[in-house]
Amino acid sequence: MRLIRDLDILPGDCCGGAVSIGNFDGIHRGHARIVRRLVQHARRLDGPAVLFTFDPHPAALLRPEALPPPLTSIERKAELLAELGVDAVIAYPTDRALLNLDAAEFFEEILRDRLAARAVVEGYNFQFGRGRSGTVDTLRALCQQGGLSLDIVEPVEIDGQVVSSSRIRALVARGEVDLAGRMLTQPYRILGSVEHGAGRGAGLGYPTANVAGVETLLPAEGIYCGRGWSDGRSWPAAISLGANPTFGERELKIEVHLLDYRGDLYGRQLGVEFLSRLRGVERFGDVGELVAQMDRDIAACRRIVAETAATK
Repeated sequence: MRLIRDLDILPGDCCGGAVSIGNFDGIHRGHARIVRRLVQHARRLDGPAVLFTFDPHPAALLRPEALPPPLTSIERKAELLAELGVDAVIAYPTDRALLNLDAAEFFEEILRDRLAARAVVEGYNFQFGRGRSGTVDTLRALCQQGGLSLDIVEPVEIDGQVVSSSRIRALVARGEVDLAGRMLTQPYRILGSVEHGAGRGAGLGYPTANVAGVETLLPAEGIYCGRGWSDGRSWPAAISLGANPTFGERELKIEVHLLDYRGDLYGRQLGVEFLSRLRGVERFGDVGELVAQMDRDIAACRRIVAETAATK
């Protein structure tokens, strides 16, 4: 799978296939349905399955005050899309020139001239062109005129709710990572670098990796069960996201205890995957009470991770 950031050096084997356009933030089950159909059309045409997305999000230029916090980085997005069978992800460097194209101009310049698309696959609520003036009906008419096939994909619903990036964003912000995970193709994950902390966790018997530099949405403060990922390997993890009131600290921290891990993670990237929220952040009367609760949290993490693995 290729991640391409410049259409001026677009490889020839990324043209002439099936194309889908959108932000695809989070890569949820609705996105997965679109991608499955995209891949089907590409294979029928004996061409590439290409996904065209934007970096940065168009709102960063048009409405920066309303820019939603991202669920995924471009690199993570490409990784998840590769797992679904996409051949190339084009992360277009969004600029005013692109955003000023009306729907017909966008169709001609991007889909026909640059990508030579023969099939287009989009979601039911797709909008494009300047001011999002182009609708599915606009796209249908343009495809008919240009001789491109068009497949409009119906939404995915879970528990009577349409799966969407905005709904998942709200769930994560409330700490409901288990429900968000049901809507995503993979459990919600953040990525940051491991920095030196106070070293207090090691003294309590539970050394932690202090994760900083996260650029995606953080879940609500609390204690979570999940996994830590480094160099393609994973370990069950107990995750503390928030302040440490027992020790009089107010600074928000991300502290991750990797169960059964032995080694040095300082300076390395660590992916932190959230499976379930165990409890809120609490202030304990003394260190003994804190350690007793940590023991219970670790036991719960082992059970949840084992149960999650058994259901896959």
